[in-house]
Amino acid sequence: MRDLVGYGWKYPKYEWPEDARVVVSLVLNYEEGSELCVGDGDPEGERVGEFVYPSMDSKTRDLGIESTFEYGSRVGTWRVLDLFDEFDAKATIFACGRALERNPLVARAFTARGHEVAGHGYRWVDHFRMEPDHEREQIRLAVASIAETTGERPFGWYCRYAPSVNTRRLLVEEGGFLYDCDSYADEVPYWVKVGDKHQLIVPYQLDANDAKFFRGPGWSGAREFSDYLRDSVDCLLKEGSTAPKLLSVGLHGRIIGRPGRSTALACFLEYCRNTPGVRLQRRVDIARWWHERYRP
Repeated sequence: MRDLVGYGWKYPKYEWPEDARVVVSLVLNYEEGSELCVGDGDPEGERVGEFVYPSMDSKTRDLGIESTFEYGSRVGTWRVLDLFDEFDAKATIFACGRALERNPLVARAFTARGHEVAGHGYRWVDHFRMEPDHEREQIRLAVASIAETTGERPFGWYCRYAPSVNTRRLLVEEGGFLYDCDSYADEVPYWVKVGDKHQLIVPYQLDANDAKFFRGPGWSGAREFSDYLRDSVDCLLKEGSTAPKLLSVGLHGRIIGRPGRSTALACFLEYCRNTPGVRLQRRVDIARWWHERYRP
């Protein structure tokens, strides 16, 4: 059943760590190598990317798209991780199991540098198209794979685009998840009933996302993206005097990791570091904070 009311006009009384007015959740999506790819034996290739040639059909191997994904794993992700280190920013990695299997170096770097790795599927594919048994197995594979490559099991989950009607039930059935992010419905965490249990939702956002660099209408340059992120924080800072909020920022190594775009991330991290009332936090820490203090 849909909930169109939520917290209503007045958010409940709660606090963020260190009395922050805004918690910023940096999310680096790591999907490179798990996307549909004819060269990997898939019947069709990925058709979402920075350079998609209209004259090429999905059944033809697209070396252009393949190489842009490879840029993300070979170059862009490392540039983003170095920026995180420079500003002492800890992030959540939405990672696909197969992507980490194909780049174990970056898998270990994520946890070694203090970031959280959350489940983003075993493959970067549409969970909303899956039958329950298939989706159950894909969730199991993702958990086992991420635990193997990073040394830590995932405590959070986010599907590509949207979950199926069964996803949340299957996550609860799998067990071990403190939260999922398969909602865009709010700016603070909230609980939902799943069977006889409760699942914490740490909602995500698609507006503050670097994918709009190649999805129109979107960002025309780095400054436009960084200005939008700053404007978002400024709005939530004002509201945060009475109702602290959460801002999720979606990033991809193959997108924000390009030299000209990475300056947007650097400017935003500098702004967050120098702005009182703003705190950067991993999603698992947000979830643990909520579990400990704000039970359903």
